[in-house]
Amino acid sequence: MTDLTRSVTGGVDTHKDFHVAVALDDVGRLLGTEQFPATMQGYRALLGWLREMGTVAAVGVEGTGSFGAGLTRFLTSKKISVVEVDRPNRQRRHRHGKSDPADAESAARAVLAEDATAVPKAADGPVEAIRLLRVARRTAIKARSQAANQLQSVIDNSPEVLRAQFRGLTEGKRIAKAAGLRHRGVVTPLGAAKLTLSTLAKRWLALTGEIAMLDSHVAELVALVAPSTLGVKGVGKETLSALLVATGDNPERLRSERSFAALCGVCPVDASSGRHQRHRLSRGGNRDANRALHLIVLNRLTWDPRTQEYLERRVADGKSKKEAIRCLKRYVARELYHHICSDLRPLSSNYSGLEQECPRAA
Repeated sequence: MTDLTRSVTGGVDTHKDFHVAVALDDVGRLLGTEQFPATMQGYRALLGWLREMGTVAAVGVEGTGSFGAGLTRFLTSKKISVVEVDRPNRQRRHRHGKSDPADAESAARAVLAEDATAVPKAADGPVEAIRLLRVARRTAIKARSQAANQLQSVIDNSPEVLRAQFRGLTEGKRIAKAAGLRHRGVVTPLGAAKLTLSTLAKRWLALTGEIAMLDSHVAELVALVAPSTLGVKGVGKETLSALLVATGDNPERLRSERSFAALCGVCPVDASSGRHQRHRLSRGGNRDANRALHLIVLNRLTWDPRTQEYLERRVADGKSKKEAIRCLKRYVARELYHHICSDLRPLSSNYSGLEQECPRAA
């Protein structure tokens, strides 16, 4: 019989085909360990098993953005508090060993001790759609660069009669000429080189069209999701899409603009010791979002007098140009956070059903 007076904290170690769950009571005693398939039926069984132990207070899930995404969406839809848990500490693993039940228990204890407090991304709205399109775009860009490098390598090692035809051409003309090559057979190195160049050039052109198609879809979604933020000077659709993906469909999970800055890796980290009081550069956070803020700052430095004056003033105070740019990135993160929250708040209420709201700009 279920003891409704007992508070239960769950922990889940996620895998592709199955999940291992652990249940703890409110004082950390182990109530049970069970394995469930990574299917909808398995998700229902996992939640039912936890509820048999008592009232579910929270569930810590490792890998909410990968193998645990489906479970996270299911638990959230059932109004269960889900906490994103990082993988266990390497030193602890070295001392106590590694197993799925141990990892699940570690996730539950991290939630119970409030060492893990991060709210996972909802991944159920248009921002998740933008993320998926960016994944396809990133791989297409990588494949296009690889095709261009291979094409140039083949040209450099081709017979002189073929290599001479491409000498002095720009990349665009070189690819267009390679795409139009004809061969009479692949028995000779010349014929094989012509076929190879034609194949690589056509692949490059196809990938370019694919990237343009994905860019148009991303631009359309960004304009629909965050029109206010897109109107901020210096912000483009590419940089904004990276910042939106870092934020997620539920910006309520970021408690303040400081959380957003830390997420983007622009929040200085205290590195003081004894008489030395200093801050160091943060190497954490979403590096794609960090890059987007960097591009916005560089863009503003070319035309915005206020940004230029700030840079000159901080350099005159003794900071290096890099340090001044880091300060500017922190200011830009603070400014854009409020715009992004204002844009995403109505969408998050429609898609995720969350009741909290982002704070408005002062």
